[in-house]
Amino acid sequence: MKKIITLCLLLWAAAGHAQTNAQLDPKILTTKAVMDQFMSLRFGMFIHWGPVSLRGTEIGWSRHVQVPVADYDTLYRAFNPAKFNADEWVKTASEAGMKYLTITAKHHDGFCLWPSAYTNYNIMATPFKKDVVGLLAKACKKYHIKFCIYYSVLDWHHPDYPIDNPNDTVNGIRKNAHMEKYVAYMKNQLKELIKNYDPYMLWFDGPWEKPWTPEMALDMYAYLKTQKKDIIINNRLGKAFSGTGADGTPHFLGDYDTPEQRIGDLNMHTPWETCMTICEQWAWKPNDKMKSLTTCIHTLAKVAGGNGNLLFNVGPRPDGLMEPEQVARLKEMGSWLRQYGTAIYNTHGGPWYPNQHFAATRSGNKIYVHVLEAPGQTLSLPALPDVKITKAYIMKGAAVAIQQSAQNITLTLPATLPDTNDTVIVLETDKPSISIAPIKI
Repeated sequence: MKKIITLCLLLWAAAGHAQTNAQLDPKILTTKAVMDQFMSLRFGMFIHWGPVSLRGTEIGWSRHVQVPVADYDTLYRAFNPAKFNADEWVKTASEAGMKYLTITAKHHDGFCLWPSAYTNYNIMATPFKKDVVGLLAKACKKYHIKFCIYYSVLDWHHPDYPIDNPNDTVNGIRKNAHMEKYVAYMKNQLKELIKNYDPYMLWFDGPWEKPWTPEMALDMYAYLKTQKKDIIINNRLGKAFSGTGADGTPHFLGDYDTPEQRIGDLNMHTPWETCMTICEQWAWKPNDKMKSLTTCIHTLAKVAGGNGNLLFNVGPRPDGLMEPEQVARLKEMGSWLRQYGTAIYNTHGGPWYPNQHFAATRSGNKIYVHVLEAPGQTLSLPALPDVKITKAYIMKGAAVAIQQSAQNITLTLPATLPDTNDTVIVLETDKPSISIAPIKI
């Protein structure tokens, strides 16, 4: 399904229908200073959660598929996550070293995790009757985590949204829907979310269906900026997302790119954020396969090495608890970050493009080489034009032997790497490391 969606997006963009920020008044765009702060955070928690956790199937997408619509749309009546504790969720994010948190306030299924005044299909109609969004926003303030909100453009449940079932082009269409009314509903809800919870960022999704037009997307971005000037908005209001060209030029509407379930390429011009699951499914799934600690840390290092952020997803259980194994894995990542976080936070990617053996980040007159998979007793890197390395050592450890030539830099690695997941070697340079243009290997 996702491959079909991607193909449709590419065809739409090729036909000249994609929107870009160039079509907006530049005065309303999010400032570089705000985006630089966002990109310095590097690591955030994504949470996909709702009544669908009662079935253990994918949020939104399993409606009409694994779960009949009559069942899916009434799951909220039994949704009572009595063990939900916003403080525990946010504390887990904090202990993982995450700096922001994004909650699916409304996914494609239309269910709202806050007491919206504009629909009864919300958390107050459940036996739980607690404002999940509000409780998370409050907990984020307590733990100094930036609070962000996911909101789906499409809504397969709402009577004024024309599509009920995206898999059925005949019977899955609502003939009496009014898209204009639905857009007004969106604006009302988004105003409500901004006013009541003051999110740092809005993470949109689901712009690919035909009822949502390029004009609506442009209008919505401009409208949101009247509600909060410096709110950060991802690139999924417009039809083309993950649309950064090889020249680094963004071909989308929004403040940053969002490659999904893959690591973005090194890009020093366009901000980007990889969204990825800690397991395989976005929403909770019984016995879902979880990524190893090595994979998790390699992913974070390669994302930072590409100059991006990592939005790492967990799907809590229907009782409101996060899986203990996932919590333990996140805390392991936090332990690594407490040791090596200087090489992740407040850095830039590069100068070398990441590969299977290493990634690199940089700050000031330092380059941090993340050794992910030792290729042998030495690690060979392309030389840095007009820049000399004055010192090399393992972060918080011993010196590293280094040889420099016009073509290569050769680092002699310890017989046993201090950290088998990611050993960080610090290279001190005689010039600011950010001055080095990206180097492909």
